[in-house]
Amino acid sequence: MRQRSEKVSMLGSELEILMSERQALLQVVGAAAALIASLDSRLLPPAAMKSADLVATTINALPDEVLRDALAAVRAEIDEEGERAFVSH
Repeated sequence: MRQRSEKVSMLGSELEILMSERQALLQVVGAAAALIASLDSRLLPPAAMKSADLVATTINALPDEVLRDALAAVRAEIDEEGERAFVSH
């Protein structure tokens, strides 16, 4: 019985760690989405275009719910056209 209790406790601790890491990743994704949405790609140096495109493509591949969670994590909103980001800190 004690061994089962220890396993449950360890599982709970691991779950807390994973949830904390998820929150940190959501903040990174939300900040990246806000940054990408606020960029004018015509003004980016050519060397930065490949990286910006990779970030944008990866963010666009996320499920809508995850992107909403990420934007909420940094209190950001992106307008309907995806052209501007509004961060309300």
